[in-house]
Amino acid sequence: MTYTHEVAVLAEAALGEGPTWDADGQRLIWVDILGSRVHTYHPATGARGVRVVEQHVGAAKPRAGGGLVLNLRDGVGLVDPDGAFRWLHREAVPGRRGNDAAVAPDGSLWTGTMRYDEAPGGGTLSRVTGDGAVRTVLDDVAVSNGLGWSPDGRLMYYIDSPTRRVDVFDHDGDGTLTGRRTLARIEDSAGFPDGLTVDADGCVWVALWDGAAVRRYTPSGELDRVVELPVPRPTACAFGGPDLTDLYITTARTGLTAPLALSGSLLVVPGAGKGLPQPPFAG
Repeated sequence: MTYTHEVAVLAEAALGEGPTWDADGQRLIWVDILGSRVHTYHPATGARGVRVVEQHVGAAKPRAGGGLVLNLRDGVGLVDPDGAFRWLHREAVPGRRGNDAAVAPDGSLWTGTMRYDEAPGGGTLSRVTGDGAVRTVLDDVAVSNGLGWSPDGRLMYYIDSPTRRVDVFDHDGDGTLTGRRTLARIEDSAGFPDGLTVDADGCVWVALWDGAAVRRYTPSGELDRVVELPVPRPTACAFGGPDLTDLYITTARTGLTAPLALSGSLLVVPGAGKGLPQPPFAG
């Protein structure tokens, strides 16, 4: 199958990340982590927006009732529908920042962290509920990245990028993880796994940092589709659009001595598949 990409937003994001479809607003939310910016894009009109925040921002997700939840350098913050900001959970750790995050089927926010120097064991994966309660789920992580759940919510997929693996856990309703095993291992020549999304067939789409591609793996771990891209550092992917059939892909410029023209832009592959509705944060 051949895929054709389009440019949704021509940009020069240092570290574009975390595309998320906001069904209520019919918009795509994404962040520039190192630029400390939360971007929005309405594909129906082409309208764009940006909110500058005071810290590096790893992820921004819709909240039930409006507003956003942000995975920031020093913890998790809330943006209310009127635009006001407040902290939900603040935990500043020198040399560490928030990275990718995702909302679980029960509405909890799963937040990843990493050290700026990417030291092994310096990051975590935690579950945050709407009342601000935090439970550390994994505490021996280097670069916490992609997160996603199977259509029935019984499996959770997870990436700690330097391992070059996409792992899968059994997941129960209260957020307990068991039975960690490897779904797929990325060969050295194909880059590092970064962000991921799960489609309606239960397949896992993985952006490959330094791999210039997004891959789709079946629930059994078979590689069955590859989307080749004109940039070396795609970072994450998510389905969006009214029918959740368009695959949006964030990209990065950071660390490139000669960034390509589209590095840092938001790309889209129309009609790439069928995504799952994403729940808002219940808080």
